[in-house]
Amino acid sequence: MPTPLDTDFAQLNDLIDSVAASAKQMLQDLGDRPVGRQSPPLETQPLPERGMGAIAALETFSQRYAPSFSGSAGPRYFGFVTGGVTPAALLGDWLTATYDQNATGSTESSAPQLELETLSWLRDLFGLSAAHTGTFVTGATISNFVSLAIARQWLGQARGLDIARQGVAALGSVAILSGTPHSSTYKAAAMLGLGRDSVRQVPTLSDREAVDVIALDAALTDAADRPCIVVANAGTVNTVDFDDLKAIAALKQRHAFWLHVDAAFGGFAACSPQYRHWVAGMDAADSITIDAHKWLNVPYDAAMQFSRHFELQAQVFQNAAAYLQTDLTPSNFIHLTPENSRRLRALSCWFSLLAYGCEGYAELVNRHCRLARELGDRLASTPGFQLLAPVNLNGICFSICIPTGTPVSAPERDRYLDRLNASGLLFLTPTTYRGIPAMRVSITNWRTGDRDIDIAWQAMQDALDI
Repeated sequence: MPTPLDTDFAQLNDLIDSVAASAKQMLQDLGDRPVGRQSPPLETQPLPERGMGAIAALETFSQRYAPSFSGSAGPRYFGFVTGGVTPAALLGDWLTATYDQNATGSTESSAPQLELETLSWLRDLFGLSAAHTGTFVTGATISNFVSLAIARQWLGQARGLDIARQGVAALGSVAILSGTPHSSTYKAAAMLGLGRDSVRQVPTLSDREAVDVIALDAALTDAADRPCIVVANAGTVNTVDFDDLKAIAALKQRHAFWLHVDAAFGGFAACSPQYRHWVAGMDAADSITIDAHKWLNVPYDAAMQFSRHFELQAQVFQNAAAYLQTDLTPSNFIHLTPENSRRLRALSCWFSLLAYGCEGYAELVNRHCRLARELGDRLASTPGFQLLAPVNLNGICFSICIPTGTPVSAPERDRYLDRLNASGLLFLTPTTYRGIPAMRVSITNWRTGDRDIDIAWQAMQDALDI
């Protein structure tokens, strides 16, 4: 008697047609699907003793879970800095699973060469020199983790220590200095044994999230007896503010520190001649984080980590086993990240970069920035709303306020968000900016156009009840 697996293999072409039809329907309906939704509680079902086969599993998914999946891949999901999936990236991701390559550097496949080519294209896109080697990781958090792990090794080397062998206790306390550190910086510090308390916030410029370089200079002087890492921002989460990367890099003439640039989404400013001045000086960084599933618009589980210190990176992440290649080369990725195995994340990026090129991504950045400015202008000129910071790039930070212009309380802000998100027309997330309960808009999806901004703006006004 054939097993369900035998039957599925015999009907593989029909299965592919079925899932393709399901995907087509979802993509056609994406613009009308509620952008965010509360899923009803579902009772966990027991695993069947005998499998039902792939077609039955697809039908069960379509009935049980798919109706409550949100439209977060669509054009009005503004809650997190998340892109969608371009048509070319979708093809690349499907083929990633189809070919299922060993992507960590094995010589049995050309997959590592494809990844190196993709990283080379990305270096060009971001204006980085060949001094930076790159790797793919899951997301910005792990990219920051990898970068700070290399920084930790560099700090040890400066003191004649090999932290990868001797352990972090040999290094002693470390100062991680940043004006507006992202939450993942604290998380990385905790995972690396440096501790969340090692992250020290440096004063920022007046009414900005960008670090005050004079204050940073003073902080580096005060911490002269401690190993120092500076985490600079190229696009903060709340207001998309940028540190002066050139000025920070110039401080290396007087201080010894590792410069890491968190450019998870702001690095894409380099794609546009109109905005690339924001990331001037980024190439001088020791390490850089950029997230592919943000403005590159490829599926989740793709980010890049760039570093000028390949040998130190290999010291941290080298994996030794008799069955593994020990060559330390830029294409032997198993020695460069925490993972020993992973999917070929580069393929969806390769497809999208090749399909749309530099001009395509410049258009995407320019369009999203224009839409953000226009929505920001509407917020600034309409009673009941308060724009909290200038619109620098693709993000907006705003609050709602009572007629006197006073921002509402956090509970009132939350009730507004509940009404707004319940409409299903868009999705926003809360934040706090300079003590003010606020909200963020991030425009990053390749589908987002003028009509989506009009729909979102009407919904934002309709939810106003103050």
